[in-house]
Amino acid sequence: MSQEVWWIGLIEALIIPNLLLLAFAYTTWFERKLLSRMQLRYGPNRAGPYGLVQPFADMIKLLHKEAFAPSDAIRLPYIIAPVVSAFTAILAFSVIPFGPGWTIGGYTVQGEVVDVPIALILVFALGSIGIYGFIVGGWASDSKYSLLGSMRTCAQLVSYEVSIALAVLGVVMMGQSLSLVDIVAKQGSTIWFVIPQLVGFAVFLVAGVAETNRAPFDLPEAESELVAGYHTEYSGMRWGLFQMAEYINMITLSALAVTLFLGGWHGPWFPGPLWFLLKLVLFIAAFIWVRASLPRLRYDQLMRLGWKVLLPVATVNALVTALLVVAV
Repeated sequence: MSQEVWWIGLIEALIIPNLLLLAFAYTTWFERKLLSRMQLRYGPNRAGPYGLVQPFADMIKLLHKEAFAPSDAIRLPYIIAPVVSAFTAILAFSVIPFGPGWTIGGYTVQGEVVDVPIALILVFALGSIGIYGFIVGGWASDSKYSLLGSMRTCAQLVSYEVSIALAVLGVVMMGQSLSLVDIVAKQGSTIWFVIPQLVGFAVFLVAGVAETNRAPFDLPEAESELVAGYHTEYSGMRWGLFQMAEYINMITLSALAVTLFLGGWHGPWFPGPLWFLLKLVLFIAAFIWVRASLPRLRYDQLMRLGWKVLLPVATVNALVTALLVVAV
Protein backbone atom coordinates (compact mmCIF):
# COMPACT_ATOMS: atom_id res chain seq x y z
CA MET A 1 0.00 0.00 0.00
CA SER A 2 1.30 3.47 -0.87
CA GLN A 3 2.23 6.14 1.64
CA GLU A 4 -0.53 8.15 3.31
CA VAL A 5 -0.58 11.86 2.42
CA TRP A 6 -0.01 14.31 5.27
CA TRP A 7 -3.47 15.87 5.37
CA ILE A 8 -5.18 12.49 5.74
CA GLY A 9 -2.91 11.78 8.70
CA LEU A 10 -3.93 15.16 10.14
CA ILE A 11 -7.62 14.30 9.78
CA GLU A 12 -7.01 10.97 11.56
CA ALA A 13 -5.14 12.80 14.32
CA LEU A 14 -8.22 14.98 14.83
CA ILE A 15 -10.85 12.23 14.61
CA ILE A 16 -9.28 9.37 16.61
CA PRO A 17 -8.67 11.34 19.87
CA ASN A 18 -12.26 12.59 19.79
CA LEU A 19 -13.54 9.05 19.26
CA LEU A 20 -11.34 8.00 22.18
CA LEU A 21 -12.91 10.70 24.37
CA LEU A 22 -16.36 9.44 23.34
CA ALA A 23 -15.25 5.89 24.19
CA PHE A 24 -14.10 7.13 27.61
CA ALA A 25 -17.48 8.77 28.24
CA TYR A 26 -19.42 5.63 27.39
CA THR A 27 -16.99 3.37 29.23
CA THR A 28 -18.09 5.13 32.43
CA TRP A 29 -21.72 4.46 31.43
CA PHE A 30 -20.93 0.84 30.55
CA GLU A 31 -19.15 0.30 33.87
CA ARG A 32 -22.01 1.73 35.91
CA LYS A 33 -24.58 -0.33 34.02
CA LEU A 34 -22.57 -3.55 34.26
CA LEU A 35 -21.75 -3.06 37.96
CA SER A 36 -25.41 -2.37 38.72
CA ARG A 37 -26.49 -5.60 37.01
CA MET A 38 -23.84 -7.57 38.90
CA GLN A 39 -25.03 -6.02 42.18
CA LEU A 40 -28.76 -6.49 41.42
CA ARG A 41 -29.66 -2.79 41.27
CA TYR A 42 -30.48 -0.11 38.72
CA GLY A 43 -27.73 1.82 37.01
CA PRO A 44 -28.11 5.16 35.19
CA ASN A 45 -31.64 5.22 33.76
CA ARG A 46 -32.90 8.81 33.96
CA ALA A 47 -30.80 10.87 31.52
CA GLY A 48 -32.07 9.68 28.16
CA PRO A 49 -33.23 6.16 27.18
CA TYR A 50 -31.29 3.55 29.22
CA GLY A 51 -29.29 6.43 30.71
CA LEU A 52 -27.37 6.96 27.47
CA VAL A 53 -27.12 10.73 28.01
CA GLN A 54 -25.67 10.28 31.51
CA PRO A 55 -22.00 10.83 30.46
CA PHE A 56 -22.90 14.24 29.01
CA ALA A 57 -24.86 15.13 32.16
CA ASP A 58 -21.80 14.21 34.23
CA MET A 59 -19.58 16.38 32.02
CA ILE A 60 -21.88 19.40 32.39
CA LYS A 61 -21.94 18.89 36.16
CA LEU A 62 -18.12 18.78 36.35
CA LEU A 63 -17.76 21.87 34.17
CA HIS A 64 -20.06 23.83 36.51
CA LYS A 65 -18.43 22.65 39.72
CA GLU A 66 -16.05 24.96 41.54
CA ALA A 67 -12.39 24.08 40.92
CA PHE A 68 -11.02 24.90 44.36
CA ALA A 69 -7.40 24.51 45.42
CA PRO A 70 -5.80 24.22 48.89
CA SER A 71 -4.34 27.53 50.07
CA ASP A 72 -0.90 25.98 50.55
CA ALA A 73 -0.87 24.02 47.28
CA ILE A 74 2.05 24.56 44.90
CA ARG A 75 -0.03 26.26 42.25
CA LEU A 76 1.61 25.54 38.87
CA PRO A 77 2.31 21.78 39.24
CA TYR A 78 -1.06 21.39 40.98
CA ILE A 79 -2.84 22.71 37.86
CA ILE A 80 -0.60 21.07 35.24
CA ALA A 81 -0.55 17.54 36.78
CA PRO A 82 -4.03 16.38 35.61
CA VAL A 83 -3.42 17.87 32.15
CA VAL A 84 -0.18 15.87 31.77
CA SER A 85 -1.86 12.61 32.81
CA ALA A 86 -4.82 13.10 30.44
CA PHE A 87 -2.69 14.26 27.48
CA THR A 88 -0.21 11.35 27.64
CA ALA A 89 -3.08 8.84 28.01
CA ILE A 90 -4.70 10.11 24.80
CA LEU A 91 -1.37 10.32 22.95
CA ALA A 92 -0.46 6.68 23.70
CA PHE A 93 -3.45 5.41 21.71
CA SER A 94 -2.18 7.05 18.50
CA VAL A 95 0.15 4.14 17.65
CA ILE A 96 -2.44 1.37 18.17
CA PRO A 97 -3.43 -0.21 14.79
CA PHE A 98 -7.20 -0.67 14.57
CA GLY A 99 -7.49 -1.78 10.92
CA PRO A 100 -5.54 -3.00 7.89
CA GLY A 101 -5.62 0.33 6.05
CA TRP A 102 -7.84 1.26 3.13
CA THR A 103 -7.74 2.95 -0.26
CA ILE A 104 -10.54 5.54 -0.50
CA GLY A 105 -10.93 7.67 -3.60
CA GLY A 106 -7.41 6.84 -4.69
CA TYR A 107 -5.94 7.95 -1.34
CA THR A 108 -4.33 5.66 1.24
CA VAL A 109 -5.82 5.70 4.74
CA GLN A 110 -3.76 3.84 7.35
CA GLY A 111 -5.32 1.80 10.14
CA GLU A 112 -3.53 3.83 12.81
CA VAL A 113 -2.79 7.49 13.42
CA VAL A 114 0.96 6.95 13.06
CA ASP A 115 3.15 3.89 12.50
CA VAL A 116 6.28 4.22 14.64
CA PRO A 117 9.05 1.57 14.37
CA ILE A 118 9.44 1.62 18.16
CA ALA A 119 5.72 1.99 18.95
CA LEU A 120 5.81 -0.41 21.90
CA ILE A 121 8.60 1.55 23.61
CA LEU A 122 6.69 4.78 22.93
CA VAL A 123 3.55 3.44 24.63
CA PHE A 124 5.51 2.46 27.75
CA ALA A 125 7.37 5.78 27.77
CA LEU A 126 4.15 7.80 27.55
CA GLY A 127 2.60 5.66 30.28
CA SER A 128 5.57 6.35 32.55
CA ILE A 129 5.35 10.09 31.88
CA GLY A 130 1.64 10.06 32.62
CA ILE A 131 2.29 8.56 36.05
CA TYR A 132 4.25 11.72 36.90
CA GLY A 133 0.95 13.60 36.71
CA PHE A 134 -0.47 11.46 39.53
CA ILE A 135 2.73 11.75 41.57
CA VAL A 136 3.18 15.50 41.14
CA GLY A 137 -0.53 16.17 41.68
CA GLY A 138 -0.47 14.38 45.03
CA TRP A 139 2.74 16.10 46.12
CA ALA A 140 1.64 19.60 45.03
CA SER A 141 -1.70 19.32 46.88
CA ASP A 142 -0.02 19.79 50.27
CA SER A 143 -2.14 17.04 51.82
CA LYS A 144 -0.88 14.01 53.71
CA TYR A 145 -3.51 11.79 52.09
CA SER A 146 -2.61 13.00 48.60
CA LEU A 147 1.10 12.59 49.28
CA LEU A 148 0.67 9.03 50.53
CA GLY A 149 -1.46 8.22 47.48
CA SER A 150 1.19 9.60 45.10
CA MET A 151 3.92 7.63 46.91
CA ARG A 152 1.88 4.46 46.50
CA THR A 153 1.43 5.26 42.82
CA CYS A 154 5.20 5.58 42.43
CA ALA A 155 5.90 2.29 44.24
CA GLN A 156 3.20 0.49 42.26
CA LEU A 157 4.64 1.78 38.98
CA VAL A 158 8.13 0.55 39.85
CA SER A 159 6.78 -2.84 40.94
CA TYR A 160 4.59 -3.63 37.95
CA GLU A 161 6.14 -1.75 35.02
CA VAL A 162 9.04 -4.22 34.95
CA SER A 163 6.68 -7.21 34.92
CA ILE A 164 4.68 -5.74 32.01
CA ALA A 165 7.85 -5.06 30.00
CA LEU A 166 9.11 -8.61 30.54
CA ALA A 167 5.66 -10.05 29.74
CA VAL A 168 5.65 -8.43 26.28
CA LEU A 169 9.31 -9.28 25.62
CA GLY A 170 8.27 -12.73 24.41
CA VAL A 171 5.85 -11.14 21.91
CA VAL A 172 8.61 -8.84 20.64
CA MET A 173 10.93 -11.80 20.10
CA MET A 174 8.26 -13.79 18.27
CA GLY A 175 7.13 -10.81 16.20
CA GLN A 176 10.76 -9.71 15.62
CA SER A 177 9.73 -6.07 15.77
CA LEU A 178 8.80 -3.25 18.15
CA SER A 179 6.25 -1.91 15.65
CA LEU A 180 2.69 -2.76 16.64
CA VAL A 181 1.70 -2.86 12.95
CA ASP A 182 4.38 -5.51 12.27
CA ILE A 183 3.35 -7.54 15.33
CA VAL A 184 -0.28 -7.62 14.17
CA ALA A 185 0.82 -8.57 10.63
CA LYS A 186 2.95 -11.41 12.04
CA GLN A 187 -0.04 -12.80 13.95
CA GLY A 188 -2.13 -12.59 10.77
CA SER A 189 0.35 -14.79 8.91
CA THR A 190 1.01 -17.26 11.79
CA ILE A 191 -1.08 -17.62 14.97
CA TRP A 192 -2.28 -15.26 17.66
CA PHE A 193 0.48 -14.87 20.23
CA VAL A 194 -1.88 -15.58 23.14
CA ILE A 195 -1.40 -19.30 22.39
CA PRO A 196 2.41 -19.59 22.64
CA GLN A 197 2.58 -16.69 25.10
CA LEU A 198 -0.23 -17.71 27.47
CA VAL A 199 1.95 -17.15 30.55
CA GLY A 200 3.07 -13.74 29.33
CA PHE A 201 -0.56 -12.88 28.57
CA ALA A 202 -1.63 -13.75 32.13
CA VAL A 203 1.21 -11.68 33.63
CA PHE A 204 0.36 -8.77 31.31
CA LEU A 205 -3.29 -8.78 32.39
CA VAL A 206 -2.58 -8.87 36.13
CA ALA A 207 0.20 -6.29 35.94
CA GLY A 208 -1.94 -4.16 33.62
CA VAL A 209 -4.76 -3.95 36.17
CA ALA A 210 -2.21 -2.81 38.76
CA GLU A 211 -0.64 -0.35 36.30
CA THR A 212 -3.99 1.37 35.73
CA ASN A 213 -4.75 1.55 39.49
CA ARG A 214 -7.94 -0.47 39.08
CA ALA A 215 -9.46 -2.71 41.74
CA PRO A 216 -8.22 -4.87 43.37
CA PHE A 217 -4.98 -2.86 42.98
CA ASP A 218 -6.46 0.60 43.64
CA LEU A 219 -4.26 1.26 46.68
CA PRO A 220 -3.21 4.78 45.55
CA GLU A 221 -6.81 5.98 46.00
CA ALA A 222 -8.06 3.61 48.71
CA GLU A 223 -10.99 5.53 50.22
CA SER A 224 -10.94 3.50 53.44
CA GLU A 225 -7.38 4.67 54.18
CA LEU A 226 -6.53 7.75 52.08
CA VAL A 227 -9.93 9.46 51.47
CA ALA A 228 -9.30 9.58 47.68
CA GLY A 229 -5.51 9.35 47.48
CA TYR A 230 -3.63 11.56 45.06
CA HIS A 231 -6.77 13.42 43.87
CA THR A 232 -8.24 14.12 47.32
CA GLU A 233 -7.77 17.89 46.90
CA TYR A 234 -9.07 18.08 43.32
CA SER A 235 -12.56 19.01 42.19
CA GLY A 236 -14.45 19.98 39.06
CA MET A 237 -12.86 19.32 35.70
CA ARG A 238 -9.38 18.97 37.22
CA TRP A 239 -10.66 15.88 39.02
CA GLY A 240 -12.40 14.91 35.78
CA LEU A 241 -9.08 14.96 33.90
CA PHE A 242 -7.60 12.47 36.38
CA GLN A 243 -10.62 10.21 35.88
CA MET A 244 -10.28 10.61 32.12
CA ALA A 245 -6.62 9.58 32.32
CA GLU A 246 -7.48 6.49 34.37
CA TYR A 247 -10.22 5.29 32.02
CA ILE A 248 -8.30 6.07 28.82
CA ASN A 249 -5.29 4.22 30.25
CA MET A 250 -7.58 1.24 30.77
CA ILE A 251 -8.82 1.50 27.17
CA THR A 252 -5.27 1.85 25.82
CA LEU A 253 -4.01 -1.10 27.86
CA SER A 254 -6.93 -3.22 26.64
CA ALA A 255 -6.17 -2.17 23.05
CA LEU A 256 -2.51 -3.05 23.60
CA ALA A 257 -3.47 -6.51 24.89
CA VAL A 258 -5.67 -7.04 21.81
CA THR A 259 -2.82 -5.90 19.55
CA LEU A 260 -0.03 -7.93 21.16
CA PHE A 261 -1.83 -11.17 22.00
CA LEU A 262 -5.19 -11.45 20.19
CA GLY A 263 -4.25 -10.63 16.62
CA GLY A 264 -5.32 -6.99 16.70
CA TRP A 265 -7.94 -6.34 13.99
CA HIS A 266 -7.69 -9.86 12.51
CA GLY A 267 -10.82 -12.01 12.66
CA PRO A 268 -12.13 -15.24 11.13
CA TRP A 269 -14.51 -13.72 8.55
CA PHE A 270 -14.14 -9.98 8.02
CA PRO A 271 -10.89 -8.59 9.45
CA GLY A 272 -11.09 -4.93 10.35
CA PRO A 273 -12.04 -2.37 13.03
CA LEU A 274 -15.20 -4.27 14.03
CA TRP A 275 -13.18 -7.22 15.34
CA PHE A 276 -10.79 -4.85 17.09
CA LEU A 277 -13.71 -3.08 18.77
CA LEU A 278 -15.35 -6.35 19.83
CA LYS A 279 -12.15 -7.63 21.47
CA LEU A 280 -11.63 -4.24 23.11
CA VAL A 281 -15.11 -4.25 24.66
CA LEU A 282 -14.54 -7.78 26.02
CA PHE A 283 -11.32 -6.67 27.73
CA ILE A 284 -12.99 -3.61 29.25
CA ALA A 285 -15.84 -5.82 30.50
CA ALA A 286 -13.21 -8.07 32.12
CA PHE A 287 -11.71 -5.04 33.92
CA ILE A 288 -15.16 -4.18 35.29
CA TRP A 289 -15.88 -7.79 36.22
CA VAL A 290 -12.66 -7.95 38.25
CA ARG A 291 -13.60 -4.73 40.04
CA ALA A 292 -17.00 -6.15 40.98
CA SER A 293 -15.63 -9.51 42.12
CA LEU A 294 -12.37 -9.06 44.04
CA PRO A 295 -11.64 -7.18 47.27
CA ARG A 296 -8.77 -4.72 47.51
CA LEU A 297 -5.37 -6.18 48.41
CA ARG A 298 -3.33 -5.06 51.40
CA TYR A 299 -0.27 -3.03 50.50
CA ASP A 300 2.18 -5.78 51.52
CA GLN A 301 0.22 -8.26 49.37
CA LEU A 302 0.44 -5.86 46.44
CA MET A 303 4.23 -5.62 46.72
CA ARG A 304 4.68 -9.34 47.32
CA LEU A 305 2.65 -10.25 44.25
CA GLY A 306 4.63 -7.87 42.05
CA TRP A 307 8.15 -8.76 43.16
CA LYS A 308 7.86 -12.41 44.26
CA VAL A 309 5.33 -13.80 41.78
CA LEU A 310 4.86 -11.75 38.60
CA LEU A 311 8.47 -10.67 38.12
CA PRO A 312 10.02 -14.20 38.39
CA VAL A 313 7.27 -15.71 36.19
CA ALA A 314 7.68 -13.01 33.53
CA THR A 315 11.47 -13.43 33.59
CA VAL A 316 11.29 -17.20 33.16
CA ASN A 317 8.76 -16.78 30.34
CA ALA A 318 11.08 -14.34 28.51
CA LEU A 319 14.09 -16.65 28.92
CA VAL A 320 12.20 -19.73 27.70
CA THR A 321 10.85 -17.79 24.70
CA ALA A 322 14.35 -16.56 23.85
CA LEU A 323 15.72 -20.14 23.94
CA LEU A 324 12.90 -21.45 21.75
CA VAL A 325 13.25 -18.61 19.22
CA VAL A 326 17.02 -19.20 18.97
CA ALA A 327 16.52 -22.97 18.69
CA VAL A 328 13.96 -22.63 15.89
